[in-house]
Amino acid sequence: QVLLVESGGGLVQPGRSLRLSCAASGFTSDYYAIAWFRQVPGKERERISCISGNDGQTYYASSVKGRFTISRDKAKNTFYLQMNKLQPDDAGVYYCAAEEHTEAVFRLCTLGLANHWGQGTQVTVSS
Repeated sequence: QVLLVESGGGLVQPGRSLRLSCAASGFTSDYYAIAWFRQVPGKERERISCISGNDGQTYYASSVKGRFTISRDKAKNTFYLQMNKLQPDDAGVYYCAAEEHTEAVFRLCTLGLANHWGQGTQVTVSS
């Protein structure tokens, strides 16, 4: 029922910025959380950032803290990942994921459990 659609990926030069969007629909309550994951071939999927769907509490991986910002437009049911000072190591397929549960923030943002996934959007950082 929950549908997540990512967009905004592309090719950028190192040091530049990019904003990813996740359009979400189908939530039945405010007990949910949204996370951005990054998948790089040959590496484990990494949780980049997470946000609570109700109170907006945010979480970041140490590698992106201070450079990336997760946010939401509640009226549009859209979540964003603003990526600044992009580095080649930031490249990969970025997935929007959601957990809908009374303990969604703990399950997704701490344990990494997600009920739903988007299709992914490619981010390439190259000169």
